[in-house]
Amino acid sequence: MRIQELADTARALVADHKGLLAMDESNGTCNKRFAKQCIPQTEEARRAYRELIVTTPHLGECISGVILYDETIRQSKKDGSPFIEVIREAGIIPGIKVDIGAKDLAGHPGEKITEGLDGLRDRLKAYFAMGARFAKWRAVIALGDCLPTQACIETNAHALARYAALCQEAGLVPIVEPEVLMAGDHTMEQCRATTEQVLLNVFEQLHLQGVVLEGLILKPNMILPGLTCPQQDAVEEVADATVRCLLHAVPAAVPGIAFLSGGQSAKLASARLNAMNSRSKPRAAPLPWALAFSYARAIQQPALEIWRGRQSNVVAAQRALHHRAQCNVAARRGAYREAMESM
Repeated sequence: MRIQELADTARALVADHKGLLAMDESNGTCNKRFAKQCIPQTEEARRAYRELIVTTPHLGECISGVILYDETIRQSKKDGSPFIEVIREAGIIPGIKVDIGAKDLAGHPGEKITEGLDGLRDRLKAYFAMGARFAKWRAVIALGDCLPTQACIETNAHALARYAALCQEAGLVPIVEPEVLMAGDHTMEQCRATTEQVLLNVFEQLHLQGVVLEGLILKPNMILPGLTCPQQDAVEEVADATVRCLLHAVPAAVPGIAFLSGGQSAKLASARLNAMNSRSKPRAAPLPWALAFSYARAIQQPALEIWRGRQSNVVAAQRALHHRAQCNVAARRGAYREAMESM
């Protein structure tokens, strides 16, 4: 295991106030989003959209790494230039999603287990040879009546840890993503208690599997009330609850925490990240890890709505994509302001 290389890559992924762009939607998910915009659900349309993203001018000034899907890492620009080369030339680190999705957890109705460990060692070697230098695995935890069960938490934590160990063996930085879902009417306090329980279990399993904490990035949910909860807490309350939870559960050896957006609007995702970073500045001691972003729809959605599958809209869509990335760089500095949205 190349521990120093892993640590260097992990630090680079959260350096200079940049963050990650998740463009690892499965073909099915991408097609569903295209359908809502009346875009053809074809491989060529997906390729064209991904070319729009990776060729956005100055993207490397805001984005440190991009998470790709298996189809995407094998695709090229229309002129034949492989996406992986375009990404590296922009100064961005290529990454790859390696789980194969969340499936029903046997014996536990309403809960999921993420699959994909079978054959993972060989797939990771192949992705490394293609140029990927980090990977991602997402576990989903539902919150509701009598959920989650300890069985669901421990099973997903164990899978995340085994995935992370295999990644580091292959020279890839693991992005460890345990997501407590926003769906439901749970309170922010219920989300906090469950998220803390999940994170403690995940780091216990990472320790048992011998994963080097300096060579990974955590990608958690923020501490949020459920989407249908009557009380939607203020941005500052979300920021404080999230930071407190992380201080209780995440070891200081972890170099960075890159939040998922999880269905938040683009503006809220930026505002909440900004509040965490701006409110941490007055602390007597700085936070032990960088607080960054690893957003998908919260960066992509405005661009997708502008593009709508039309070549004539590419430049405007790229401008919108870059603007959202800039907003999140500002949020990392604690300098995001709502006025930026009208610029």
